[in-house]
Order: sequence, then structure tokens, then C-alpha cells
Amino acid sequence: MNDGIVIIPTYNEIENIESIIRAVFSLRKNFHILIVDDNSPDKTADKVQELQKEFPDNLFLSVRKKKSGLGTAYVHGFKWALNNQYQYIFEMDADFSHNPNDLERLYEACHFNGADLAIGSRYVTGVNVVNWPLSRVLLSYFASVYVRMITGMKIMDATAGFICYNREVLEKINLDKIQFIGYAFQIEMKYRAFAKNFNIQEVPVIFTDRTKGQSKMSGSIIKEAIFGVIALRFKKFFNQL
Repeated sequence: MNDGIVIIPTYNEIENIESIIRAVFSLRKNFHILIVDDNSPDKTADKVQELQKEFPDNLFLSVRKKKSGLGTAYVHGFKWALNNQYQYIFEMDADFSHNPNDLERLYEACHFNGADLAIGSRYVTGVNVVNWPLSRVLLSYFASVYVRMITGMKIMDATAGFICYNREVLEKINLDKIQFIGYAFQIEMKYRAFAKNFNIQEVPVIFTDRTKGQSKMSGSIIKEAIFGVIALRFKKFFNQL
């Protein structure tokens, strides 16, 4: 049984999906991939089904009825991966903002270096972001500063979405209680792991903004993150996490 699976949520990623799948499968480490597609109008799922004929044992697809948020897509994928007995479960975007080559470094942090949760971090060694406008860099960087202030976590990149989880982390977190679906989802997952004293390590990566397709960022997602962090802190204070 392969021990690692990469969960890639998609919505209208037809321009990127084949390239990202082939990039992951070209790595020395043998990863499986689960695409969680929210019924993309651009037929992303159809392209994945076509590629499954070439990679029948490594590539899996789960199509949901509608676009329901990043957080719910990952929770759906986590449950699938746990049910299928994977030890190391990864989050990664479809748009190459996360370099597939870094999957092996995240795997090594968990498999060899004792991390329960390894974060592909943009800020642990400075600011490693390419092609973002300054306003977006500042928003992301100071969001992590804000999260550290409110939660007490020492994580430099609390909003990162490039992650490797040891399955024990996801087993101990009650996935049915995950509250947030957007930007705050990434913070919530890290905070719940932090609250349970898991070993969290940051692995420096370079984040490159997408060159194809459209960003899913919105004002409502940012608002959720700002107020969501405070709600999480209160939940921990009252032992409700």
C-alpha cells in the first residue's frame, strides 16, 4: 500500500489539472492523488477521468455536486484518505503555486524528522513569494502575525495551504466539528493540531502565484479569517475545541 496521498481540490482548473497530476507522478517518491472536484463547469473532472485510464492505480477522483468551499473539500478528502489507510495525507493547490517537488521535503519532515504536521512555509526564512502584488504579500504576512498574537502559536505561516499530515493528527481532530470553509480553514486545522500538542514543523518553500486560471480569494474569505481566529481562541479557552 502506498503511504502518501496528495489531495487537490479543484474548481475550474482545466488549464492546470493535467500538468499538476503529471508533475506529481514524475517525482521519485511514489504519491497517489485524490482530486476533489466541485462539479467544475469547465469539465475538470472529465479530464481527470481521462487521465485515470493512464494512471488507474494512482489517480482517484471524487466529484461533489456543487462548489462548497475549500475547507469542506479537504475534509471530504481527509475522510476518504483515512478510510483508505494512507499514513501521510497532503494538501496542495492545483495551480502550481505549490511546487510539487516540495512534496518530498514535506514527506521527509513527517516520515524521517518526527513532524506530525509539516507546513510548506512562505515566511519561516523571510518572505518567499513570487508574482504577488505587495498588498497581497502584506495581507498574508500580517495575517500570520495576527494569528500568532491571538492564538499563541509560533507558526510563521499560519495561513499556508501546503501541508503534510500524519494520519494520527486527522484521527484526533474531530473533522465533523471543523467550522470554517475558506481562508480560516487552514488556521483552524493548525490551531486544533497545536491545541492537541502535535509536533508542527515548518519547511521553507517558495510560493509562486498562479499563471493560469483565476484566484478563489474574496473579501468574505478574509473576513472569515479575521473573526474566526478570535472565535477559535475562545473555544480553546472554554475547552470546546
